[in-house]
Amino acid sequence: MNILESFRTAWKSIFSNKLRSALTMLGIIIGVSAVVLLVALGNGFQSSLQQTFQNLGANALYVSYTTDKTVTIVRPLTFEDAQALEDKSLAPAIDLVAPTVTSRVSASYGNNNVNVMATGITPVIGQIKKYDMSAGRFITDQDVATRDNVVVLGWQTQQDLFGDQPAVGKSIRMSGGRYQVVGTVTKMGGFTGDSFILIPLTTMQSKISGGDNIQQIAVSAVSPDQVDTVIAEITSILRARHYIMPGGSDDFQIRDMRDVLKEFQASLATFSFFLSSVGAISLIVGGIGIMNIMLVSVSERTREIGIRKAIGAKRRDILVQFLIEAAVLSLSGGLIGLSLALLLSLFMQHIPMGEMTAGAQVSVGVVILALTVSIGIGVISGTYPAFRAARLDPIESLRHE
Repeated sequence: MNILESFRTAWKSIFSNKLRSALTMLGIIIGVSAVVLLVALGNGFQSSLQQTFQNLGANALYVSYTTDKTVTIVRPLTFEDAQALEDKSLAPAIDLVAPTVTSRVSASYGNNNVNVMATGITPVIGQIKKYDMSAGRFITDQDVATRDNVVVLGWQTQQDLFGDQPAVGKSIRMSGGRYQVVGTVTKMGGFTGDSFILIPLTTMQSKISGGDNIQQIAVSAVSPDQVDTVIAEITSILRARHYIMPGGSDDFQIRDMRDVLKEFQASLATFSFFLSSVGAISLIVGGIGIMNIMLVSVSERTREIGIRKAIGAKRRDILVQFLIEAAVLSLSGGLIGLSLALLLSLFMQHIPMGEMTAGAQVSVGVVILALTVSIGIGVISGTYPAFRAARLDPIESLRHE
């Protein structure tokens, strides 16, 4: 019997017992679709993490006041602290420094209203974080110096307030005042989101948040290999300015984006491993189901096997026949599961998850892996039934009713 004929016989056997074959494939379908979809989601989240990391600045550090309750005296960060960090004689490894103040505000245009986070910035932040302008301009030094009522809108904020209409040149109401939109940012995506308003730092301090304190200072290293040096320089400068004695606890904290990325990746890896284990269990159950159904098939077709051996079929022919049937059965389930996973991944592209969407990315490698695993499970599961069929005695098989 040639291979082509073996495949034809396999398909005939599967279609002659449609319901039984469908139930047998169910475990493979669930397992393959679960594994492919989870890997695709993992790839999507990984891509989103990398995008967020790039948006926040690959060499960036973020300094804020400490949240440690054991620190009794917490001095606020000031604009003078930021200026001290810019001193090259004290911190030669620091490239850029950008103080920021953030406050949640209510912004409106016409009948549209949105609660959004507004951040007071200086133009330097645009060199640390990634803000690609879709229209207009960014905040300038002149805006900061003159405390201008101007804003730059994030992509989502622009959509919420203006829809598809151009926003640059129009004015929005915010915290009792009118602010002119001078620019809009392209969609950033990732975990950072696109709902935000950028405003000159001095305008934020004088007209919205009040006071002269700084909530956060973004710092960029001159190169990636200098990040640890920058952490040491920031710590030394701020401890001196905040009069922290040797052995005393810092009243500030430094967030390293490398550590944030590692934490997210570790959490994602743990979550993916757990869910992938569920998919793997489904594949194992599916494999057991295939082995069971192939043993039943061997029992049902004992007389057929005897006839084939009587007319010249060799053990090898019988072995290959049943292995191919198991592989085709498993591959069919794998193809259905893969198709289901592809449809779900397309659907999940548009499911909002907070400030982002679940972007499932199905790669060619994942598709090949899924189909290979399906065939492998079929062959492994069908090995014992195939050997059992090949070893049947033709005389005893012909007597079987």
